[in-house]
Amino acid sequence: MSASPLLSQHLHALREAAQLGPILDLACGGGRNGLYLQRQGLPVVFADIREEALREISLQLERSAEGGAELWQVDLERPGDNPLAGKAFAAIVVFHYLHRPLLPAIREAVAPGGLVIYETFTVEQAHYGRPKNPDFLLQPGELQACFAGWEILQGFEGVIEGDGRARAIANIVARRPARARGG
Repeated sequence: MSASPLLSQHLHALREAAQLGPILDLACGGGRNGLYLQRQGLPVVFADIREEALREISLQLERSAEGGAELWQVDLERPGDNPLAGKAFAAIVVFHYLHRPLLPAIREAVAPGGLVIYETFTVEQAHYGRPKNPDFLLQPGELQACFAGWEILQGFEGVIEGDGRARAIANIVARRPARARGG
């Protein structure tokens, strides 16, 4: 499976943001999106709870002889814990993952001037297939509301069709405001 088109569409903005530090591929799974960014010469932190997924990413990185990657095995859903506390990333990319208690931490962990690229399923997805659990499905306007006050470079909410199937998704590409100077 290839990387999300959102990444290639916003590669220039990701390159600019990468001057602030590494890009976090949050809940990276098999790493397809982070590996794409890695191949573009960007520094990536691959974060996932599954050790075997990170091991496979490590093997792929070794085969490609690409540097600048970090693997982070982390439980993003441990109650009462914010694994992103005290961390700052040039960008955070999240695809097909939703843990609502983590959303404020994601906002905070993006460095001023950095980006978030987030895409996951909406409640309408239950009409088309999995996932169906409302805990893993965005409500209408929820993703946009989460990043209110940020510069929205792209946003979409609706049904897309491709590969013979329909998917109900929301996505956003947003830049965190840079801190005001002198104050």
